[in-house]
Amino acid sequence: MKKQDLKQLRSISERRVQKLCEENRIPGVAKFSRMWLIPKDAEKPVDGRRKSLVDKEE
Repeated sequence: MKKQDLKQLRSISERRVQKLCEENRIPGVAKFSRMWLIPKDAEKPVDGRRKSLVDKEE
C-alpha cells in the first residue's frame, strides 16, 4: 500500500504518514529505497498528543 492510499483511507496528510513511518508508529512498515511499504491492514496509530477522557476525569 502506498502512502497516498493510506492518506486517503485515514484522512491524514502524506507528510504525517512519513513521520509516522519514520517513528515506527505503524506496525509492519518497511522502507525500500525511498519508498515506505505499509501493510494493507495497518491501523491508524493513536494520537499521542491527546489524552483520553478517562485521564481528564481524574
